[in-house]
Parts: sequence; structure tokens; C-alpha cells
Amino acid sequence: MVSKILVVFDVDSTLIEDEVIELLADVAGKRAEVAEVTERAMRGELDFAQSLRERVAVLAGLPESVFADVYERITPTTGVQELIDAVHAGGGLVAAVSGGFTQVLTPLAAKLGLDFARANDLEVVDGKLTGKVSGRIVDRAVKAESLVEWAAEAGVGLKHTVAVGDGANDLDMLAVAGLGVAFNAKPIVREKADLVIEKHDLRELIPVLGL
Repeated sequence: MVSKILVVFDVDSTLIEDEVIELLADVAGKRAEVAEVTERAMRGELDFAQSLRERVAVLAGLPESVFADVYERITPTTGVQELIDAVHAGGGLVAAVSGGFTQVLTPLAAKLGLDFARANDLEVVDGKLTGKVSGRIVDRAVKAESLVEWAAEAGVGLKHTVAVGDGANDLDMLAVAGLGVAFNAKPIVREKADLVIEKHDLRELIPVLGL
């Protein structure tokens, strides 16, 4: 490794096998309608912020304990820990930025050993989800900004950054990174990425990154 790198992952269907909003919707008995909106957003047919608000609205009234239940059901993607460990062993840093939720990403980031993490914050009042998101929504622009911000903070040049994602929401981040990787990706992302990983195993990236 000649230079320190920063690898930034999308979370749902990239870092993990699942779509967290669908697991939450499962508990609310609304999985089918949420999955349909998710799919349209991933294909780039819907504005992400608008689609997120639509999906989050169906979660209103769920108890806060749902986060712990959903966290237990998450499956990290094959090879993710080995890839993170390899980046760290090479002196690099690893981050995740998600259109999902801090309440699930925070414990996941601690478990996987991520250096940076950012996601949306689901509003909770009196122990129940309100069906709203607090603060600025993590959309494609925020994902790209996060990569640039973390690279600057870590002293990593943008040409030494890698972004890994699967949906339309990841396109700006993939474009701004030195290497944009499509993993488990929708056609629009495969088209625009610098590299497409065909095998559903994140260890495939280890030799690509020279680790």
C-alpha cells in the first residue's frame, strides 16, 4: 500500500444484507408497501428524501424497542469484516453513510469497527416512533459530502478514496471517490461505477485495493 485509503460503504444491501426500513416495516405489518417505495427510489424513479418520508411515516407508533429487535435480525454481508480488517491492517480507514437510521447504524459501526458513520435519525417521543426524521436527510448529496468531509479529516486525498454502493442514492458518492465500486447493484449504478463486483462477497475488494 503506497498511500492511506478511506473506504466508504453504503449500508443497506451493501455493508449488510438487509434493508433496515423493511425490517422495521415488517414489525409494523407494512413491509410490502415499504419495499415497493424502496425499489422505486433505488431505481432512481423517486426523489430519495420524499420516498424516505413516505416510508418512515408508516412506522409511526412503533415502540423504541423495535431498534434492538431489528438490530438482532441484521446480517452483515459476506466478507465485510475481513475487508474492514484488511483496510485497517493497511493503515486505512473505513466509514459507512446510510439513508437508514443511526439507531441501528451506531451499534453496527461499533461492532464492525468503523472509523466514521452517518445516517438519519428517527424521531422518538415518549418511547414511540413519530413517523418522522429529525434533522437533515442523508440523501445522495449528503453521502458525497460525507466522503469528502471524512477524507479531509483523515488527511486522505480524494484520489485515495473508495466508495461502495448499490443504489441511485450512492451515485454522487461513487462519482466523487477515486474509485466508485458497484456491489450488489442496480443497473444505473453498474453503468456509472468504475468497477463492478459481481460476486456477493466483499473480500473480492481486498486484492483490488492492494491489501
